[in-house]
Amino acid sequence: MDYKPETEINSATYSWSVRLFSILEKMLSINIRMHHDEGQLAQGDIFLFNHFARFETFIPQSLIYKETGAYCRSVASSEFFTGDDLFSNYLLGVGAVPHDYPRLIPYLVEEVLRGRKIIIFPEGGMVKDRRVVDQKGGFSIYSRTAMERRKHHTGAALLALTLDIYKKAILQAQQQGNQAKLEKWAADLKMDNVALLITAALRPSTIVPANITFYPMRVGDNLLRRGVELFNKGISRRLSEELLIEGNILFKHTDMDIRLGDPIYADQFWGWLDRQLIQKAIFHFDCIDDILEPTKNKRIIGGLRSKSIRHTALTLRDEYMRIMYSQITVNLSHLASKIIYELLDREQTSIEYDRFHRILYLAVKFAQNETGVILHRSLKNPEAYGDLVEGICKGLDQFIKTASSLGLIEQENNQYYFLPKLCEEHKFDDIRTENPVEVYANEVAPLSCISSIINRAINQVGQLTDHKLALLHFDDELASYNWDKAYFSKPRHQALNDKETATQSGEPFLLLPENHKQLGIVLVHGFLASPAETKPFGERLASLGYPVIGARLKGHGTSPWDLRKHTWEGWLSSVEHAYQVMSKLTERIAIVGFSTGGALGLQLASTQPDQLAGIIALGVPIKFRNKNMSYVVPVVHGANKLVKWLSSYEGVIPFRPNESEHPDINYYSMPLHSLFELGQMARAVESNLANIHCPTYLIQADEDTVVDPCSAQIIYDKISSEDKDLLMIPSKHHGILHDDTGGTQDKVIQLIQRLEIE
Repeated sequence: MDYKPETEINSATYSWSVRLFSILEKMLSINIRMHHDEGQLAQGDIFLFNHFARFETFIPQSLIYKETGAYCRSVASSEFFTGDDLFSNYLLGVGAVPHDYPRLIPYLVEEVLRGRKIIIFPEGGMVKDRRVVDQKGGFSIYSRTAMERRKHHTGAALLALTLDIYKKAILQAQQQGNQAKLEKWAADLKMDNVALLITAALRPSTIVPANITFYPMRVGDNLLRRGVELFNKGISRRLSEELLIEGNILFKHTDMDIRLGDPIYADQFWGWLDRQLIQKAIFHFDCIDDILEPTKNKRIIGGLRSKSIRHTALTLRDEYMRIMYSQITVNLSHLASKIIYELLDREQTSIEYDRFHRILYLAVKFAQNETGVILHRSLKNPEAYGDLVEGICKGLDQFIKTASSLGLIEQENNQYYFLPKLCEEHKFDDIRTENPVEVYANEVAPLSCISSIINRAINQVGQLTDHKLALLHFDDELASYNWDKAYFSKPRHQALNDKETATQSGEPFLLLPENHKQLGIVLVHGFLASPAETKPFGERLASLGYPVIGARLKGHGTSPWDLRKHTWEGWLSSVEHAYQVMSKLTERIAIVGFSTGGALGLQLASTQPDQLAGIIALGVPIKFRNKNMSYVVPVVHGANKLVKWLSSYEGVIPFRPNESEHPDINYYSMPLHSLFELGQMARAVESNLANIHCPTYLIQADEDTVVDPCSAQIIYDKISSEDKDLLMIPSKHHGILHDDTGGTQDKVIQLIQRLEIE
């Protein structure tokens, strides 16, 4: 093979390849995210990645170049460099080097010193089964060529250690004033001066282990595989499998999470004796090649040095593989798969739906509190997993559907049956399409804490009382708040967020007095506000012995951008979640809602939920003082939607200022979309009032400047409740509950006590 790796990377080829990748990334359904600390890409020298799909070998280079502008050298199989053909020349142009190049490590050392990054896949090939933990708990993988399991390659470790030794040689030559040697080495590296050489030598030799995790994994057919099969009859099983799995990754909405682990510094792996031998040996170096291939007249010290390097490389290799596999992004399918295999180990071949869902939910909650686990975002956002106990979860549906279609699980009589195929051995090129459940379980096997989490969940599911479940669900409400607040605190939201005046926390609250009463209270705040609006009153109720939950309507208490994306049905779901929490803590429930919170409470009451003792609604908006709510807002909302559809702008008037009675609680910027939703909610609530039969008490400020006071009479007249009442409070303000206008809070407490004895 006539190959000259010294050939410079083709900048034009590299640039258009990166641009092409950016275009394809937008066109494809794969969602690529690289998670790393600031400056980590710029500071790293050698980047290591696990290998599961062919196309992922082209992605890290593009991401590193886009962020740092640095070219990358990657090590590829020599089979791709068959001669002076188009593909081989392309690989050379984008920095690839064959793995069997005779002076591979010295050459890569030179490239690092010239400012290049190195990409290595230490597994040496695709690990389709994700089986990397052997029976002794160590790391090993299946080698397709040797047809047996082997340890991971040490090439990256040898490279880092050789690089570190050479840097030590450069710095020693500088200390000794050996200018001739420094100039020779600078010339060998094609550097303009010795100063650049010294600067490069002062940088620590750094390995950055990274992990690539795909989720979800699908096995359904796709156009890519069918197209190749159409034009190439009788394609191999191996190619068919790869097109099936990797085509689905590319074309069917898959998350590709790339997580960079903590950097490893090669210098820290030398022992005292190593340092002494190296210090003596580097005095004789003429070039980088001498480090690994000592000349005959330096055989003794060179032999000791080579033995020391290779021994240290094993330790370094084990460390970077440990870090690499610790960066797995754990998802719901990982946890479900581990549960299944743990149950099989316990000789349990079936389980009730409810019990499995509860175990899985517990596993999610335990994993959230495990510092050694990196969770996929769907396990940090309760919107994605929060209804697992009820078996309502998109991720679970996808997992069960795939497993069932492959004959791994059967569903019948409210039971999941684990079929024998789960425990069958499959060929290396078949396992991804025949048993992805085992692939998922193998992927998290390096994380011993996952096994502990699964065992805890299985062992404790029988102790999951309604009270404990309620506390876990409330924890989800807190997690939802924190997720939303973080998501809408990004730089693109900052300009609007900086205008906000709210200083009080917008998180929901749960107050459980000791020996509390069996009438629980669900407090619901108003439009643009947060649970901070009802918390002082909630604390007063708790002091009287009532358990209280302060619901947070979705989109509130975080950012106006958050509120803008939600509908009134989403606000209603927030009230329902709070109600479900309280339903597991008390026998009966009273809803106390202010303004929009009161309207949502009435809407929930119209569904006649179990345990509802009654509702107290204050300042409910059916009619508004501002007539623009009926005419102008829908028109502007429609214009905003049209502009957003036709351009990248957010709309004609996406937000308008809000002069609030409580600026420390309410949003200053009000989304026009949310005003439109407010009007939609009022109409929906009014249409369902006749379905309300529980005790209903209405309180309204007689000169409310926001809500037309006639709203209370409309509600009173239309509800079907036999036990109902309407109280008017003399006030020109809207926020009568928070401000306790005219003794409003005492009146609400009296009504709660009335519900308590009924």
